[in-house]
Amino acid sequence: MPRAVLHVCTTCRRGDPVEDAPRPGALLLAALQAEGLPEGVELRGVECLSACSNGCAVALSAAGKWSYVYGNLDPVLHAPAILEGAAAYAQAADGLVPWRQRPEIFRKQSLARIPPQE
Repeated sequence: MPRAVLHVCTTCRRGDPVEDAPRPGALLLAALQAEGLPEGVELRGVECLSACSNGCAVALSAAGKWSYVYGNLDPVLHAPAILEGAAAYAQAADGLVPWRQRPEIFRKQSLARIPPQE
């Protein structure tokens, strides 16, 4: 059973006009799939995280844990760090990964932290 869900905004344009080319959010999802998922992490593409001015964006969530939204991610360069952060999140009982144990992009590019539902 997954201990974390990594949501990826597949409709993200990352501020660029996109005509017939794949959207940067879809490229990020493909890059994450190609890397292989850490144990306990499920990957889900979603149509919108409402972080359009901060795309590409991902969110991490799990039952009983704090949730996070991260933005301004590169669809190719940041895939390994995103998966590293997702693995640490999956292992954290409450979703609160110690600051120094987070990848740099998760320390600097957090858009929101949402309390767990009771």
